[in-house]
Amino acid sequence: MKLCPCILSSEILGILYTLGGACLAVNDILIPIAVGVVCLAAGGFGGYCYRRNIAEAKVAKAEDAVKQMIEDAQKRAENIKKETILEAKEEVYRIKSENEKENRDRRNELQRAERRLVQREETLDKKIDGVEQREEALNKRQKDVETLEASIQELHDRQLKELETISGMSMDEAREILLSNVERETRHEAALMIRDIEAKTKEEADKRARNIVSLAIQRCAADHVAETTVSVVPLPNDEMKGRIIGREGRNIRTLETATGVDLIIDDTPEAVILSGFDPVRREVARIALEKLIMDGRIHPARIEEMVEKARKEVDAQIREAGEQAIFETDIHGLHHELVKVLGRLRYRTSYGQNVLKHSIEVSHLAGIMAAEIGANIGLAKRAGLLHDIGKAIDHEVEGPHVQIGADLAKKYRENNQVVNAIMAHHGDVEPATVEAVLVQAADAISAARPGARRETLENYIKRLEKLEEIANSFEGVDKSYAVQAGREVRIVVKPENVNDADTVIMAKEIVKRIESELEYPGQIKVNVIRETRAVEFAK
Repeated sequence: MKLCPCILSSEILGILYTLGGACLAVNDILIPIAVGVVCLAAGGFGGYCYRRNIAEAKVAKAEDAVKQMIEDAQKRAENIKKETILEAKEEVYRIKSENEKENRDRRNELQRAERRLVQREETLDKKIDGVEQREEALNKRQKDVETLEASIQELHDRQLKELETISGMSMDEAREILLSNVERETRHEAALMIRDIEAKTKEEADKRARNIVSLAIQRCAADHVAETTVSVVPLPNDEMKGRIIGREGRNIRTLETATGVDLIIDDTPEAVILSGFDPVRREVARIALEKLIMDGRIHPARIEEMVEKARKEVDAQIREAGEQAIFETDIHGLHHELVKVLGRLRYRTSYGQNVLKHSIEVSHLAGIMAAEIGANIGLAKRAGLLHDIGKAIDHEVEGPHVQIGADLAKKYRENNQVVNAIMAHHGDVEPATVEAVLVQAADAISAARPGARRETLENYIKRLEKLEEIANSFEGVDKSYAVQAGREVRIVVKPENVNDADTVIMAKEIVKRIESELEYPGQIKVNVIRETRAVEFAK
């Protein structure tokens, strides 16, 4: 049972008043203090009871709200459960309907397939019956054919015996005669066919090659300078010879020591000859000597100074020559050290042909031919320019110029196709690209062009003699002549020993011998001539 705070406070006050009255007599000072304490206690107790009643009311209200929320949630959950069950039933029904429809379609398809199989089986059975009937007919025909062949063979044997009796020869002898006649006719026809095919092929190939090569040569107009092992320096007068020689020959000795070149001072008027196999050293000596002659002061210290200046000038000319070559051929991205090495080719010669001019010519020719056949023009020109780069330093490094050039290209990071073209331009390795083959052809064109290179008279005569010797070694050859500087060999055969068909075969065999035994630039034409003359005299 709950007590009202107001009633409880009045009772407490009554008690306090009674206690106050009793104590009033004891001590008037303690009364106010006791009254204050009691009032404070009564006020605190009353506030506590009030706050507890309010809290209990809020808790009761919250409990009622929670119960209502639980009831609402239970109702919603029940509704959701019913809706979910209903949807699941509908989905199951739908899936079941689709499965039934799919099963019906499959059954119908299986039935149609089964009917088609049955029809095919019936058709196959009919075909098998027809094949069996045909096989029986064929077996019957085979037996008839075998019987006929036996009778034909018997008739053939009788005819052979009669022919042998009539001709007086056995079958083997007749076969040998027939085979020899057939072989002779076949060889003649084969030779004629080979000649016709070769004529057509050569005509087409020559026409195409002539167009490409002639176009390349016409579009490439290169300068060609024949270099020698001596240089001539003109003098203003013969008195300069004495100044060049110096006192007791000290000037000429200093110049020869500094340049590595021999100075030849003879009776030639107003000229000094510089002799040396190294063109770079010879050029340094020539420039230094010309500067000394112009300066007029010729003594050992001045000679060494001028030689050093000439050497720097030649180095600058070498770099300028390399840059001019790449500018002329329109090649970009070449390593600067490779440009310098390329410029040194200006002072190198091969059979009298300037190697730098030759390299530029090969680059142009290869690029033009690459353009004609649709190959990579830039790659062909680059490989053509660098194909003889090894000749610039082959006297300093051991090995052939092909390998030296390939190593240089690898060192300065040229691509593998350029390296392969350098290694393949003399046939040391197989060409891996069309451009490498074009570089080979351009190199041969530049080298074999009349006047491009010179050979010693001895080698030239030996090659001509070897050509005639190979031609004369064949049976039936009457005479042979090497003409056109060894570019053509004309062979006259004996008409009674060699017929027209054999001339084709002989020309091929001579060509094979020449290719295997001789080394030559370009190509050699072989002409086999068979002539029959009928001579009579009118009297």
